[in-house]
Amino acid sequence: MKRLVSTLKNIWHIEDLRTRILNTLLFLLIYRIGSYIVLPGVDPSQLKQSTQEGILGLLNMFAGGSFSRASVFALGVMPYISASIVIQLLTIAVPYFQKLQKEGESGRRQINKITRILTIFITAAQAIGYLKSIVPENAIMVNHALFNISSMIILTSGTMFVMWLGEKITDNGIGNGISIIIMVGIIARLPLSVTQELVTRVNGAGGIITFIIETVVLLGIVMFAVLLVQGTRKIPVEYAKRIVGNKQYGGVRQYIPLKVNAAGVMPIIFAQAIMFIPSTIGQFFPDAANNSFLASFHDIASVTYNLTFAILIILFTFLYTAISVNPTQMADDMKRNGGFVPGVKPGRPTAEFIDQILTRITFPGSIFLALVAIMPAFAMMAGVNSQFAHFFGGTSLLITVGVILDTLQQIESHLLMRHYDGLMKTGRIQGRTPVSSAV
Repeated sequence: MKRLVSTLKNIWHIEDLRTRILNTLLFLLIYRIGSYIVLPGVDPSQLKQSTQEGILGLLNMFAGGSFSRASVFALGVMPYISASIVIQLLTIAVPYFQKLQKEGESGRRQINKITRILTIFITAAQAIGYLKSIVPENAIMVNHALFNISSMIILTSGTMFVMWLGEKITDNGIGNGISIIIMVGIIARLPLSVTQELVTRVNGAGGIITFIIETVVLLGIVMFAVLLVQGTRKIPVEYAKRIVGNKQYGGVRQYIPLKVNAAGVMPIIFAQAIMFIPSTIGQFFPDAANNSFLASFHDIASVTYNLTFAILIILFTFLYTAISVNPTQMADDMKRNGGFVPGVKPGRPTAEFIDQILTRITFPGSIFLALVAIMPAFAMMAGVNSQFAHFFGGTSLLITVGVILDTLQQIESHLLMRHYDGLMKTGRIQGRTPVSSAV
């Protein structure tokens, strides 16, 4: 306890870090206040309660509850993530985007500009479906045509404002603004979910002992998620000795840390965006939504939904790992700096060796990632409340764990840079691929 107080004092003494933390809290407060501002012309008491269940409940959790409240931030950052996924796929297939990606900072700025423009169109399209399916006619207190036009503009503006808040957190806060906004929306639903589950158990459905067992299981899953995020496979690298003047360079052994889950949370986000397509079709074509196959994708506990979800996660894990980790470039960089893997020839054999190890650790990593993703379905089968079950795995758990680890790592780097002790007594906090930078 004494060490914790000392660490908090050290954090407060660093003016730059203190300012960044306060800025982050201020921006998050603005976001949370905006999530309670209802669209003009809507009667909140008449809103549908169906948004608390199934796939809509998952969307509502990502938006921090603003989805079910018909808030001006109802769509959150999901349209931006969808646009980013589209651009990511275009960088693989379209030469123009491949060229932009190789142009450095200027190319990144152009890609970001295109992503924002695409976000506006995606948000406008989703706003139409949202107003049609979530906001009933008896909840609209003004002219319907005027309401639809104004609400579409407001929802689009709200999403762009949330994106701006995320960029401000990245620039003036503690970083990873989009990730932190998603995490705050998820955590905001935790107290209510825990309270509902506790009340349900105390009132006779299993008793307090069952709730304690569920809490212990949840802590175990969180620990497993931390291991999955931080797990690495170290490849030893030797550097040849060089004598420059009276100094010796190289001659030391270093390691290339290959993460078991190099793709981070992005495969789940990609797969989740694909799984939202059937519900989007149902918003525009109600008759098609009654189809038994499409209807199964609205139930996150169904076998069809979870099997498809798991397969997509495994495929996207390999795809995103192939995009983010380039063994050929790593081998060329090592060769250029006089480094080599013991027992492996420099150049192409080293690239093949790294690629082989990467494939071996990515496959079990993708399986474990898929298991964590579908864990909420098993929790609901065991009788856990659907709202509380979302925290037993899935995107919400991995995003929360990953963002917290990365934020702690950034705070620790500020402390170590100014010669303070880190957050941990032994070892160092390892981060992970942040959602914002990956997107």
